[in-house]
Amino acid sequence: MPTAHAISDDELLDSYSRSIIQAVDVAAPAVVKIDRRGGGGSGFLFAPDGLVVTNSHVVEGVRRVEMTLLDGRTGRADLVGDDPESDLAVLRIDAPSGTAFPWARFGDSSALRPGRLVVAIGNPFGFQHSVTSGVVSAVGRSLRARSGRLLEDIVQTDASLNPGNSGGPLVTSNGEVVGVNTAMIHAAQGLSFAIASNTVQFVLTAVLRDGRVRRSFIGVTGQTVAVPRHLVRGNQLAASSGVLVTAVEPGSAAAAAGVRVDDLIVALEHRAIRGVDDLHRLLTADRIGVATPLTVLRGGETRELSITPGERR
Repeated sequence: MPTAHAISDDELLDSYSRSIIQAVDVAAPAVVKIDRRGGGGSGFLFAPDGLVVTNSHVVEGVRRVEMTLLDGRTGRADLVGDDPESDLAVLRIDAPSGTAFPWARFGDSSALRPGRLVVAIGNPFGFQHSVTSGVVSAVGRSLRARSGRLLEDIVQTDASLNPGNSGGPLVTSNGEVVGVNTAMIHAAQGLSFAIASNTVQFVLTAVLRDGRVRRSFIGVTGQTVAVPRHLVRGNQLAASSGVLVTAVEPGSAAAAAGVRVDDLIVALEHRAIRGVDDLHRLLTADRIGVATPLTVLRGGETRELSITPGERR
């Protein structure tokens, strides 16, 4: 006769299984397998009219892909918009007007806490609609995109991901999408990452409105360097590092503002610039065409320039 402790363990296991099954029942019908020449990946429908989100690197270099849904339907999908800087892309399934598709709903990634049960659904190595589960290991991580830009607000999980999972959803037990699976560390176990759903929704809105995410651009090449301590003290700088300008693009906003090679950018609109990632983070769409104070360190002294960022193309 089973002991009370054994019964309790069985009930706990059944509850865990039911949570995963519920998540899969809700979200899996919206997950698609993406096939293209030379590879593939995953994605999921986020609207009933056939709109699909996936990773930018899954559809890199192509305008049309083949898709397969859980119910066996297949079809082609065209690229609507792509944002390599956030590693996200939007596609639309080519289907007759009025065709309805199952779609997944987004949850609030800002409400995630370490320890939360999450489920990843995708197509690792082409094995369609595979399910793995785990917990949120950490939130607010940073990860370098293939474009070189720093992705922020990344969700870390120990749910197993493999090549082919990219672009698939990370969902909670109620089937709400809280992330788009994007990367794993091949040499490690239990280290997987997803783009937070709140970031995803921001990018999707911009891509559907403009075909891309608009960002401002000043036209410099630079690298993060330390500022000598005596210059930090002497100029009352808020940070001990900045962006050393190694090249200025002719005709750019930086050239027009008088930025020079070997200038050290230390602030934009009086907000400290500690490095290249800070500069990228502050060059948002709302700065396009707007005169903005740029503080540089030149000859050991700070100088304030006025720069009007253009639009990154």
